[in-house]
Amino acid sequence: MEEVLKIQQKIIPEMIEVMEKRYNILRNIYYNQPIGRRMLARNLDVSERIVRTEINFLKEQNFIEITLPGMIITPYGEEVIDKLKNYIHQIKGLNDLEEIIKERLGIKNVIIVPGDLDEDLNVMKELGKASANYLKSILDDGNVIALTGGTTVRDVVENMSKLNNLSNVTIVPARGGMGRNLETQANTLVSKLANKFNCNYKLLHAPDNLSSEAVNAMIKEKSVKDILDIIYSANILIYGIGRADEMAKRRGLSDEEIEMLKLKGAVGEAFGYYFDREGNVIYYTPTMGIKNQHIGDVEHIIAVAGGGSKGEAIIATELNNKNGVLITDEGAAKEILKLFNNY
Repeated sequence: MEEVLKIQQKIIPEMIEVMEKRYNILRNIYYNQPIGRRMLARNLDVSERIVRTEINFLKEQNFIEITLPGMIITPYGEEVIDKLKNYIHQIKGLNDLEEIIKERLGIKNVIIVPGDLDEDLNVMKELGKASANYLKSILDDGNVIALTGGTTVRDVVENMSKLNNLSNVTIVPARGGMGRNLETQANTLVSKLANKFNCNYKLLHAPDNLSSEAVNAMIKEKSVKDILDIIYSANILIYGIGRADEMAKRRGLSDEEIEMLKLKGAVGEAFGYYFDREGNVIYYTPTMGIKNQHIGDVEHIIAVAGGGSKGEAIIATELNNKNGVLITDEGAAKEILKLFNNY
């Protein structure tokens, strides 16, 4: 199959380009339906005339339906999108790229979805879907799943389907809460995922940026200690990755702390730890929850991040993470490869 694709690319490259263009249009309609032509053209950054031509073709093939509120995908169109996904994955050479990134980072597995989150926000939903599918593939009775907060992990939870065949599964927040947005805090995501799995969950009511003294005082409380013991026993951890400069501001670090991170070369952040480009921890925000020293004992460590701008942060946080699984996008993967080649 792969050999046939390579021949097609050489003999009729325009066919591949047209197929990829129509796949992107279908995918955009799918994630934003119902959607009008003008909005679709804006999302794809093309003229309405081009969109009109393609829409007419897709409608004739029964891939889409045009309704009063806007265009929607037909059941047949959904089936085509699903089948095209693997095809697009192969013609873009993402299978080979996954193996290269996996070897360079020294981790267990890499899954790459097409596109670049920095250029197309719909890629976030693709990342969420790919992550949810991977989580389903490793789920087993008795699992303890720890989640961090954030928009990336939220999309993982939202793309997870309901499951009722699991027993004795517990879901917990990996760390204390962050920020003012309740919808993306770890406790909220834990309860939502537990509802989809119809399983047990525990919450940890502790904000980020507590002083070391406050943390030490709280962990002596039996109710808190009992929850922390469950968190430390997690065998699945799902978290997002951020750029150090962006996350420092989001976590409310002081100007002095932010300047210190710059001086020490911090480029990536994950679950409150800041890493330099060699993967060394150079700073962490004191809070309750999973610590970097626990990571090596977690059986499945699932990092989800996309966008070319996250390339350096991904290398910093994932380097030599032997139990790590990276779910990322094409833009980030290409940037990671470029950075490795330049190191």
